[in-house]
Amino acid sequence: MAAPIAVPCSSRPLRLGLMPFIGQKPTSTASQFPFSVRNFDPFLRFRRPSTLTVCFVSGDQKLDTQMVEIKSGESGEDEMVPVMVSSSRVVEEKMARKKSERFTYLVAAVMSTFGITSMAVMAVYYRFSWQMEGGEIPYAEMFGTFALSVGAAVGMEYWARWAHEALWHASLWHMHESHHKPRDGPFELNDVFAIINAVPAIALLYYGFFHKGIVPGLCFGAGLGITLFGMAYMFVHDGLVHKRFQVGPIANVPYLRRVAAAHQLHHTEKFNGVPYGLFLGPKELEEVGGMEELEKEIQRRIKVYNNK
Repeated sequence: MAAPIAVPCSSRPLRLGLMPFIGQKPTSTASQFPFSVRNFDPFLRFRRPSTLTVCFVSGDQKLDTQMVEIKSGESGEDEMVPVMVSSSRVVEEKMARKKSERFTYLVAAVMSTFGITSMAVMAVYYRFSWQMEGGEIPYAEMFGTFALSVGAAVGMEYWARWAHEALWHASLWHMHESHHKPRDGPFELNDVFAIINAVPAIALLYYGFFHKGIVPGLCFGAGLGITLFGMAYMFVHDGLVHKRFQVGPIANVPYLRRVAAAHQLHHTEKFNGVPYGLFLGPKELEEVGGMEELEKEIQRRIKVYNNK
């Protein structure tokens, strides 16, 4: 696409006049009209002469029309006139805005990840150190805590799958719809669901941290598992799939690449919205016969990634 070339014409004032006929196409880039309208409109003689700049655009570059405010006449009154602006500038502005949005979300993701991870590690350490002050090691409670943390992380995948289909694409579609439309800004209304899922996790961690016993230990493990799933979901779904921020080497993990491709097919609605889950999305596609489309999407994403 060729760039626009601005060619300044003569700096002499250009007198616009009446043209009773369309003459032969001029051969020069600019010329003065021989017919002056000074005698026809007495108000024009008090206007400030202006110069003309002609902009030639070569190639097939598209132009967008924008309204630009300029000063006209000696009175200094503002006037809105349409000006043709190159679409390449519009594309550059969009790319710059998208880059800024990704950086904003990256900062939020990194800060939340480090903050939540550090708090979770300290909570686990202080909880069990506090419980072992008497010299006894609560093996059953420790096993239950870590076992339920793994179970809660796996169970969240099935919960998210059910909620995605039964709630987000049904009664809560007015909120989830923002995730299926082009995003304007670093955040969207659908991000509220992440906050909603964080509330029970915080409550379980709080109760399990300040109480002793097997039940508080299980609650603490459940809250920890929900937190781990939330962080993994953020990096894979928001980062890897929708590219809201750069995720680094996890983009080359083969299974996560399949997960990203499967979720991308969810947004195409080729299989009535399947898969609704994330980490088990390839399995859902296998159940509805979508493996061929999954492989095509994987190859497409690899090609796009290698061409960057």
